Amino acid sequence: MWVSSLVSILPLVVFAFALPSKDCEHQVKEEVVSPQGWTIFGPAPSDHFINLRIALPQSNFDLLEQHLYEISDPYHERYGAHLTKEEVEDLVAPHPDSVVAVNEWLSSHGIQEEDISRSSAGDWITIKVPVWLVEKMLDTKYYVWKHSTSGEYIVRTTSYSLPKDILDHVELIQPTTMFGTFKRLKSTIHSISQTNSQVQSQNQPPVSDPVTGLTVDASCNTTITITCLQQIYNAVGYTPSAHVGNSVGISGYLGDFANKADLQSFFEDQVPAAAAVNATYNFVSVAGGLDSQDPADASDESDLDTQFAFGLSFPVKSTFFSTAGSPPFDPDVKTPTDTNEPYTDWLDFMLSHPNPPLTISTSYGDDEQTVPESFAIRACAEFAALGARGVSLVFSSGDGGVGDGDSNPTTQKCITNDGKNRTQFIPEFPASCPFVTAVGGTSLFPEQGVFFSGGGFSNYFPRPSYQDAAVQGFLNKLRKGTYSGLFNPNGRAIPDVATQSEFFRVFIGGVPFHVAGTSAASPTFAGFVTLLNDARLKKGLPPLGFLNPLLYSKAASGFNDITVGNNPGCGTEGFNATVGWDAVTGLGT
Repeated sequence: MWVSSLVSILPLVVFAFALPSKDCEHQVKEEVVSPQGWTIFGPAPSDHFINLRIALPQSNFDLLEQHLYEISDPYHERYGAHLTKEEVEDLVAPHPDSVVAVNEWLSSHGIQEEDISRSSAGDWITIKVPVWLVEKMLDTKYYVWKHSTSGEYIVRTTSYSLPKDILDHVELIQPTTMFGTFKRLKSTIHSISQTNSQVQSQNQPPVSDPVTGLTVDASCNTTITITCLQQIYNAVGYTPSAHVGNSVGISGYLGDFANKADLQSFFEDQVPAAAAVNATYNFVSVAGGLDSQDPADASDESDLDTQFAFGLSFPVKSTFFSTAGSPPFDPDVKTPTDTNEPYTDWLDFMLSHPNPPLTISTSYGDDEQTVPESFAIRACAEFAALGARGVSLVFSSGDGGVGDGDSNPTTQKCITNDGKNRTQFIPEFPASCPFVTAVGGTSLFPEQGVFFSGGGFSNYFPRPSYQDAAVQGFLNKLRKGTYSGLFNPNGRAIPDVATQSEFFRVFIGGVPFHVAGTSAASPTFAGFVTLLNDARLKKGLPPLGFLNPLLYSKAASGFNDITVGNNPGCGTEGFNATVGWDAVTGLGT
C-alpha cells in the first residue's frame, strides 16, 4: 500500500519541481479562529490524501436568481416556467478566464486534466492530492484536530492563501476551514421509544379543532400514523397517480440505511394498498453510498423519512438517495483516507441528474455558525439552481429551539464561534438558506408548537423580500428589547411552515417505535407537497418548484395558524407562537 502511494505521488513531485511556481505572491483567501471544541492533535500526515474541492465563481448567478423568483411568483406571467438542466448550467458555468487561470495554477503544481473531476456545469473542480502538496498550493499548514466531546478526528486548517492572480477566480476551497459536522451530518431526530405492537383503541370520541372544523381520531394525540396526518391536514380520500410524472425523494447520509422490510411492515400497518402490491422505493447510490438491508443496520432516521414521505404519497415514484459518509479520520492509520463533506457530493449528483425528484426532503443539518459562510452561500446558490429546475427542497428546521444542536435547552452553550464567545441564538443550516423550505414542528390536536421546534434568524443570509411583511409583523409584536443582541432581526427567518413532529409510529428493525423531531416534520410536509404536485400534474400544470414565494403570498390562506407554544433554548423561553408568522411554526400547518 505504501509503495503504491509513493508511485502515485512521484509524478506530482516531478511536476511540482519542474514547472514554474505561481506561489510567490499569496494572499489570504479565508481565515477562521480556532473553533470551539476542537484542539490540535498533531500535524497532518504528509501522505494523507484530501479530496480538494475548488469552487469557481458562477458567472451569472444574479440572472439565475432573477429567473428563479419570476418562475416561483404565482403573480408573475412566467410562474411555473422552470428552466432546463442545460439552461441552469449555462447560467452557473464559470467565466472562461477563471477556467484558464485555475487550470494554469493547477498545472504549475503538476496537476493535469486527467487528474481533475469537474461538475456538470464546470463550476466545481475536485482533485485528490496529498497533504504536502495541498499545503504548498495553499501556503498553509494542515493539522489533525480532535473534538473534545465526540472524540472525532478531522484534518483541517484555519487559514489558506492563493496566488494573487487567481484570487478572484476561486470562490472557495474545501476541506480547509470547515469544522462543522458536515463530514458527519447529525440527524434532527429528537427522541425515540419503543411502542405497542398495535395502535391502541382508546374508546374515546374523536377530537375536533374549532378553528379548522376538522375532526381526528383521539388516538392521534398519542400516536401519529398516515391516517392521522390525512385527517389533520384534510387529505382523507385523496388518491395520487403513479402515471403523471410525479416523484419524491429522500436524502440519506453517513450509513443511515433505509430498510425495505421495515417499509413493508409499515405499509402493512398503515398503508394496506401499498402492502398489497409489495410497493418499495428506488435506491440510488451517491458517491458510493451503500444499501445495507441487514435489520441491525436499519436507521431510525431513514426509516422514518421513507415510511412517512412514501406512505403519504403512494403510489408516486419514490427514491432514496444514499450518499457515502466520511469515516472518522484515524490518526494511527499509516495511509489514511478521508472523503470529506458528503453533502457536496449529493449536490453535485443532483445538479447533474437529468430528472431529479420534484420534491426532496432532507432531515439533516448543522449549526449555521460551524459552516464557513463562503460554503453556506455557495451551497445555498446550488439549492437555487435545483429550485429553478422545478424541485421543491424541504429541510427540517432543527431540534434545539432557538439554541444549538443540543436538544436539551438547559445544557445548550449558545456561544458564538468567532472567538468573541458571545451568547447568541443559533440558527440551523441548510434550513437558513432562503432557497429552501424550512419545516418546524407541532404536536397534539388541536395543534400547538412543540418545544424543540428550531426557529430564529440567519446570521449569514439577509431576509428575502418574500418574507418581509410576515416577519416584520412578528418583530413588531416582540416587546421592545426582547432578546436584543441574541438574534439578527434582519436575517432570513425560519421556519417557513410546520407539521406534526411527535409520536410518529415508525418500524425499525421490524419493531414499532415512537419517534419525535423535526426529522418527522420535513418528510411529512414533503409528502403533502407531493400530493399538491399530483393535483397540478393531473390538470396539465407544472410542479410547484421553489415553494416560498407562493407560501408567503397566494397560498398563505391555506395554512392553519398556530398560536400556542414556544421554543426554549440558550437559557431563555425562546420565541412564542402567535397570530401570523412566528419563529416557532412559521406560517403554520
